[in-house]
Amino acid sequence: MYDLRGHGRTGRPATGYRIEDFVADLDGLLDALGEVRPAHVVGNSFGGAIAYGLAAARPDRVRSVVAIESEPPVKSWAEKMAEGLTGEEGGLVVKEVRTWLAEDPERNARPFQLAGEILDTTTLSEDIPHSRVLDDGLADIRGPVFAVFGAASKLAGQSDHLAATLAHCRTVVLPDQGHSVLVERPRETAELLLEWLEDDIHDGIHTPVKGAR
Repeated sequence: MYDLRGHGRTGRPATGYRIEDFVADLDGLLDALGEVRPAHVVGNSFGGAIAYGLAAARPDRVRSVVAIESEPPVKSWAEKMAEGLTGEEGGLVVKEVRTWLAEDPERNARPFQLAGEILDTTTLSEDIPHSRVLDDGLADIRGPVFAVFGAASKLAGQSDHLAATLAHCRTVVLPDQGHSVLVERPRETAELLLEWLEDDIHDGIHTPVKGAR
């Protein structure tokens, strides 16, 4: 796992936050690591959009995409990102986070404070909605995809669409779960991921399981 640009110990340039910039970072990281084998790329939330982007831009580098509570960076994704990150008081995402923190004073606000600093000091909120997006038909994503969603999440509705659109796709929807799948269901998520990887090792290729729940 690595820190995205602007996050953690990675540098925080003032500009350069379109999805293609994040994809180029990951592509460059694989080069720097000397990794020549196709990789299983696991992305959580925004990281999943980057994983989809790399699979489209560099299919030779991606053996499969594992997307946890994520969606491909298509036009509708860019529109939602614009609504969430820009506008009055920072957009819908900022408002929802403030409400969520206010509901329980014991919740850790530090990660969200750091995110706020990134929004305040960079062009991230303006850049992401203007990213180069994929075609809605997802024709550029040709490799296997494993997508995990929480049933109570706003993103879960795309499960059937992904399974029907992508040639090699398995989707799992976890009941009674919101967006924070990786935080709140880590063991179950790990088991699903290991099962996916074991299928690849034993079969040599993923058998498509469309719409699996």
